Amino acid sequence: MTPLSPLRAATLASSLALASISAIAHGDAHPAQPRAAPSTEQHAWGREGDPRRVTRTLTIDMSDRMRFSPDVIKVRRGDTVRLRVKNSGAAMHELVIGTEAELVAHAELMKKHPGMEHDAPYMAHVAPRRQADLVWTFNRTGTFHYGCLIPGHWEAGMKGLIQVQ
Repeated sequence: MTPLSPLRAATLASSLALASISAIAHGDAHPAQPRAAPSTEQHAWGREGDPRRVTRTLTIDMSDRMRFSPDVIKVRRGDTVRLRVKNSGAAMHELVIGTEAELVAHAELMKKHPGMEHDAPYMAHVAPRRQADLVWTFNRTGTFHYGCLIPGHWEAGMKGLIQVQ
């Protein structure tokens, strides 16, 4: 193996240091990250919203009592809502929006793969004492659900309803 030149060694050391800092800063949280442009992917419960078109902000608290507060939210069809998800607990929690059937299936999958990463615009994985924002456009009427799908949390009752009228 050929020795590295001083410039290459310094570049490699800098790259490794930056990568380490990124890994440490990331921690165990997987909050929703701002995207260049909202996805146009349609789901039964709506689609990713444009932050510039938010009509209201709703704060949802997650606690170690395995509850969301509030556990029922009401929105009008067409509303683009910022869901500010706060974790007031000491354990990791998440909020995932979907239909009840999809959340139940996802909760089962999480039991098999508890370290599964989340990167969908309708999910926020929030570290203790942190918060994350989801921006969602509710463009379909109906009753939808949200829940924490970390193994055991959904089963303990960590779920809520979204009523879209």
